[in-house]
Amino acid sequence: MVKKMKHAALKHDIKTISESFEIYGDYISAEPYGSGHINDTYSASFNQGGTPINYIFQRINHNIFKNPPALMENIERVTTHIFNKIKGSADATRHTLVIISSKDCKAFHQDADGNFWRVYVFIEKAKTYDVIERETQAYQAAKAFGEFQKDLVDLPGARLHETIPDFHNTPKRFEALEKAIASDIAGRVKLAGQEIDFVLKRKNDASLLLNLNAQGAIPERITHNDTKLNNVMLDDKTGEGVCVIDLDTVMPGLVHYDFGDMVRTSTSPAAEDEKDVSKVKMQFNMFEALLRGYLTSARDFLNPVEMEYLPFAGKLITMEIGVRFLTDFLSGDVYFKVHREGHNLDRCRTQFALVASIEKQMDQMMQLLKTIK
Repeated sequence: MVKKMKHAALKHDIKTISESFEIYGDYISAEPYGSGHINDTYSASFNQGGTPINYIFQRINHNIFKNPPALMENIERVTTHIFNKIKGSADATRHTLVIISSKDCKAFHQDADGNFWRVYVFIEKAKTYDVIERETQAYQAAKAFGEFQKDLVDLPGARLHETIPDFHNTPKRFEALEKAIASDIAGRVKLAGQEIDFVLKRKNDASLLLNLNAQGAIPERITHNDTKLNNVMLDDKTGEGVCVIDLDTVMPGLVHYDFGDMVRTSTSPAAEDEKDVSKVKMQFNMFEALLRGYLTSARDFLNPVEMEYLPFAGKLITMEIGVRFLTDFLSGDVYFKVHREGHNLDRCRTQFALVASIEKQMDQMMQLLKTIK
C-alpha cells in the first residue's frame, strides 16, 4: 500500500498470529509497513502454490479505539457493501479493502495478550503519498473520497458505531479550549494571547454546520473523517485513486468533515508545524483540484445546502484542528506528541494562518463553486 520500512525489527510474532486467520500457504516473512502512528502495521508474505502472496496485518490500537469489535463491525459492513456493488468488475479487490476472516469467522482476532488483529488483502501496484506533489493527486484523492461517500449513501441497517464520539464536534472543542483558558494549569495563556483572541472571534462559526444539520438542511451521512492524501491509494501507472484505506474513523458525520480535512491537509505547501507562518497559505489551484475531483463523484447525491457550504468546510475543520492544538498547548501537551518547546503552539499558528488565508479567498472559492456545480 505504501513503501515498506526496511531493516526494522518486528514487535510481534506475525507467523503465530497468522495461524488464527483463514490464510492458506506457508509463511515466508513479514516486515513493518507504512507511515501510520496509531496502529502497528505489517506486510506479510505467504507461499501459495509457488507464488508469494502478500497480506496486511494490523494491530488495532485499543488505547485510541476503545471498542475494536464495534470498529471492525463498521469496517466489515462498509467494505462488504462497497464490494457487493463492484464485484464482477475488473480489479474489484483493488477498489475496496477486503477483510480476511479469522478461523472463528470474525473480522478480527484477539490474541492471548488482549491485542486485536485484522488482516486485509494486499493491494498491489498502487501506493500512497505522504506529501502532495501535483494537482492531479489532489483531484484523484478527492474523487476517491467522494466516490467512497457516494457508495455508502444507501448502506442498509442500523447507524454505524461512533468509534471516536464527537470527533468533529467543533462546539465541544471550543468548550474544551475555554476550560483550558480558564484553568491555565500550565501557565501558558500569556504566551498565546493572539491565538486565543483570533479563534474566539470566530466562535460563532463552530456550530454553523451542526445547526444546519439539526434543522434538517444538511443530512448526516457516512464519512471517512481522516481524509489525508495518504489514505487514498493511487495506481502506479495511471495515478488514479484506487482504494480508500484507514477506515478506523468511518462513522456517521457530515460530508463537510471529509472535504474540509482535504482542504486543510492538501492545500498549503507548509508543514503542519512550520514556524514561519508566512509560508502558510491556501493554494487556490489545489483547492480547485479538490473541489472538481470531489464533485465529479459527489455531485449526484449532495443537496444544494451541502454544496453551498463546501468552501466553508475547509475553514471550519482547519480552525477545529487549530483549537485542538491550542487546547493541548494550554493544558501542558497531554495529547499530541511534541518534539520541542512550544510545538503545539506552532502547530496551532499554522492552522490559524491557513484559516486566515482561506477567509481571504472565500469569495473566489464561492465563485468557483457556482461555475462547476
